[in-house]
Amino acid sequence: MSAESLNTGKTYGGSSVGGGPTHQETVPDVDVVKIAPVPAEHLVEEGTPDLSVFDAKTVERAEAIVARYPQSRSALLPMLHLVQSVEGRVSQAGIHFCAEQLGLTPAEVSAVATFYTMYKRKTCGEHLVSVCTNTLCAVLGGDDIYRRLGEHLGADGKRLGHNETAGEPGAPGSITLEHAECLAACDLGPVIQVNYEYFDNQTVDSAVELVDKLRNGERPAPTRGAPLRDFRTAELELAGFFPEDEAEYQAGVDGPSAAVETLRGAKLAHERGWVAPAMPDEAPLPEVQKK
Repeated sequence: MSAESLNTGKTYGGSSVGGGPTHQETVPDVDVVKIAPVPAEHLVEEGTPDLSVFDAKTVERAEAIVARYPQSRSALLPMLHLVQSVEGRVSQAGIHFCAEQLGLTPAEVSAVATFYTMYKRKTCGEHLVSVCTNTLCAVLGGDDIYRRLGEHLGADGKRLGHNETAGEPGAPGSITLEHAECLAACDLGPVIQVNYEYFDNQTVDSAVELVDKLRNGERPAPTRGAPLRDFRTAELELAGFFPEDEAEYQAGVDGPSAAVETLRGAKLAHERGWVAPAMPDEAPLPEVQKK
């Protein structure tokens, strides 16, 4: 075999892709003396962040959350909501606060906080607007609603994107927009949630009208569920804290909880006498084939 044929780069199948001199033939050998370290300041935050934002009342609430569970680490999810009620997000300080309260490492807390989409790494607006873009809502208009709200809330010709905020985050009238995979309301699509309260059967126009009212300081009544609160108050409630005054508590949680569309099947079954077959006392298990 000639030297020329050795450099053609032909493969077993005869392809000439990659033909020509190899990298080894064209670049002289270089002895590696040492490897320069990669700066890590953008990857790791050294030391413990300032936790002073979490005041004595927050610490008291954190201790109350821990007391609900036989194992303290089980309190992590509601405690992350507590952190968001203070900062509007889960910051590095929030991560370390939860770790200290629960005897976990910051890495363990961070693994949970970055797994669930309800925990935000950027400060949310006064209101979190979630547009369902899963299959049924999408084909009924959810995609159009999300696109139009992005355009409407954007600035300088740039559309507002997922988990981005119009206005100063946390300030009155500020809105964080997100697309949600499923809001579990296919019978009422397209649906929007504002701070996790439902606004059903939306259109592009009604969605724009809704966010305009929110930006103007109004709080429209959700289609069903509790009266509308701001994002941080909703987060405090998700952590399990409500007004101690009974009348105030009832006013904050009472509201229509089901829609006509949702109950239609149950109503038809009742009217027509449909019942599910009774469960047998014993259900024989199928035989398992021997291998």
